[in-house]
Amino acid sequence: MHVSVETVSSLERRMTVGLPADRIDAEVDKRLQRAAHDVRLDGFRRGKVPMKVVRQRFGIGVRQEVLGELINQAYFEAVQQEKLQPAGMPSIEAKGGEAAGKDFEFIATFEVFPELELADLGKVSVIRLQGEVTEADIDKTIENLRQQQTKFDPVERAAQTGDQVMIDYEGFKGGEPFAGGQAANSPLLLGAGQMIPGFEDGIVGMKSGEEKVLALAFPEDYHSEDLKGQAVEFRIKLNTVSEKRLPELDDEFFKRFGIEEGGIEAFRKEVRNNMTREMKSAASSKLKAAVVEEVLKLHEVSLPNALIKNEIGAMRNQMLQQFGEMAKQIDAASIFPDEMFAEQARKRVTTGLIFAEIIRQKDVKVDPARVRSKIEEMASVYNSPQEVINHYLNNKQLLSGIENMVLEEQVIDLIVDSGKVEDKSVGYEDVIRKESDAE
Repeated sequence: MHVSVETVSSLERRMTVGLPADRIDAEVDKRLQRAAHDVRLDGFRRGKVPMKVVRQRFGIGVRQEVLGELINQAYFEAVQQEKLQPAGMPSIEAKGGEAAGKDFEFIATFEVFPELELADLGKVSVIRLQGEVTEADIDKTIENLRQQQTKFDPVERAAQTGDQVMIDYEGFKGGEPFAGGQAANSPLLLGAGQMIPGFEDGIVGMKSGEEKVLALAFPEDYHSEDLKGQAVEFRIKLNTVSEKRLPELDDEFFKRFGIEEGGIEAFRKEVRNNMTREMKSAASSKLKAAVVEEVLKLHEVSLPNALIKNEIGAMRNQMLQQFGEMAKQIDAASIFPDEMFAEQARKRVTTGLIFAEIIRQKDVKVDPARVRSKIEEMASVYNSPQEVINHYLNNKQLLSGIENMVLEEQVIDLIVDSGKVEDKSVGYEDVIRKESDAE
């Protein structure tokens, strides 16, 4: 097998592979001989069809089948021989070889993984957040849980801030109804700020069955150009008023969160454990994000388009999973174009290449003890932790996912240990707050 490689660009390679005629013809003849024993043709008994007839009827098809398989086989043999690392599938162009006795040649064009020079990881400098769950944090979380379990009871009195009301309303601009300004028996929590300024305040003090006209104005930064800053009127009818009723911190409430016994002490302990896990996970995620940003600053990497395209496809499919069965009816490429994911895909691919080089150069091996600990931590939130642990350990695909997660954590730890880290003590909410929320 003859192989030659041409460097088209820093990452693109054009590899020409020549296959001798005898290798192709030998495989074609072998398959035709095998077919001759089983083929059925009118006028011939099974296995008695002359080889000449078999070749005339099936020779072209068998040869195409053989060439397809030999191209795949020869391609992988060639890249191994030339010590190349393709980044994605090749584009194949065949050159001759359709007739018996003729040599066959094909050209495979593909991208290779970039050669990456690892930067000095000692230049990485990050802040590591460290927090503590206080009793006040637990009190606030429990109050939030109570708020989520709020019920509303109908009352016969004037509406107050904090009440839930059911209203009919219609909006008018210049005396004419405007689009989207109408609703019937619509629920509204007074004081929640769901409506434009003055709308909810104008309902406070109204009673069931009462009607009212509110003269208001849309904010200057309102999203609709037609309504931005416009003076309007809303005709409102209040149907019902309901006041908020928070659940008591009793055994019935605790059971909703899986606490069957132990009362408030057991419940607070469970809340603390969950908050601690959440804080640990958030701190780890923020440290990883900081490390990645620092590492990306230190490296310039040429990226294979094939890898970026694959990552975009994976991100698009991940988004489509949110739509369930509806995803089958969605034209994903038009609704979620490549540009939507391109920047993040490039970042992910670059990070993956750098981390892979760190793993190779530093000979990082996944730690089985950390894998086991990670699985046990994930299983701890379930009613039957051991069943979950066994499920992960006996499922190669799930176990591989955890191993990759742990290996990435080990790389992060290695980078942190190599660089400069400043530990910063902050509150629980500072740790779990998302960057978008902070901004």
